[in-house]
Amino acid sequence: MNLNIEIKGTGYPILCLHGHPGSSRTMSVFTDHLCQKYQTITPDLRGYGKSRPQGNFEMKTHLDDLQNLLAQYQIEGCLLLGWSLGGILALELALANPERFTGLILVGSAARPRSSHPRVTWQDLAYTGLAGIINYIRPGWLWNINNLGKRSLFRYLITNHTPQAYGYLAREGVPAYWQTSMAAHRALSGAISKGYSCLDSLHKISFPCLILSGECDRHITAESSQETARHLNDSKWICYPNTAHLFPWEMPEQVRQDISQWLESYLDTPS
Repeated sequence: MNLNIEIKGTGYPILCLHGHPGSSRTMSVFTDHLCQKYQTITPDLRGYGKSRPQGNFEMKTHLDDLQNLLAQYQIEGCLLLGWSLGGILALELALANPERFTGLILVGSAARPRSSHPRVTWQDLAYTGLAGIINYIRPGWLWNINNLGKRSLFRYLITNHTPQAYGYLAREGVPAYWQTSMAAHRALSGAISKGYSCLDSLHKISFPCLILSGECDRHITAESSQETARHLNDSKWICYPNTAHLFPWEMPEQVRQDISQWLESYLDTPS
C-alpha cells in the first residue's frame, strides 16, 4: 500500500519509524530538529495514522511496505531511526539490506525486547481513561497530572510527570492511539505471542549504531537495550536515569543533543 509520509528538510535522508501506538506525528520530537540539517522521511506505518489498512496483516508486511517506500523515493543510502516497535523494524531493515544504510539509532528498543510491566488492573484503565481525556482537553494541567496521571498507566510510560511530557501526550500520543487500527493491534499481538529475537544476527551490522534507553522503562527494559548494544560491532549506549519508555518526551532537549553529537562525531555522511 502507499503509506502516508511526512518529509521535512533537505540533505542526507533519515528514515524515521514510530512505535505502537504511534504515527509520523509522534516522531516530531526528533524530526523537527533533525530536518534543520537532514531530510527526515517519516511514514505512518500500515494500520497507523493515515495509512489505513485493507484487512489484517502481519508484522513482516511493514518491512515490505518500507522496502517499497525506499524504492519509490529511490533512496540508495540513508540513516535509520526507530522508536520502540520502529526500532525493531529498523533492525530488520538493516539486517535485510545492510549495504543500504549508514547508521542506526534505536530509541527505547531492543533486538530481544523484554518487558517488566506489571499486570494491568481495572483501576489502571479507569485512571488512564480519565487522565487521558482531561489532559487532551487541558494539556499539562498539574491537578490532573498529580491526581489522575500518576495513578494511571502513564506512570509506566513517564517517570518525570511534567507539563511538557503531558503536552506531547495530548498533542501526539492520544491522537496516535485513536488512529491505531485493530489490525495493527492484532499484528503486534500475534508477533509478541511468537516471541522475537534477532540478537544472533546483529554481527551482520557493521555501521555505527546509537542505542538510547530509559533507566525505568517497563515496556522495553534498559537491560535489553544494553544487551543489543553489546552484540553490535560499533555501538554507543546511553541510558537516561529516572526516565521511562517515553523519555524523549521527558527530556527532549538532552535526547536531541545526544543524537546530534553522535551524528556529527561518529558518522561521515554529507549533510
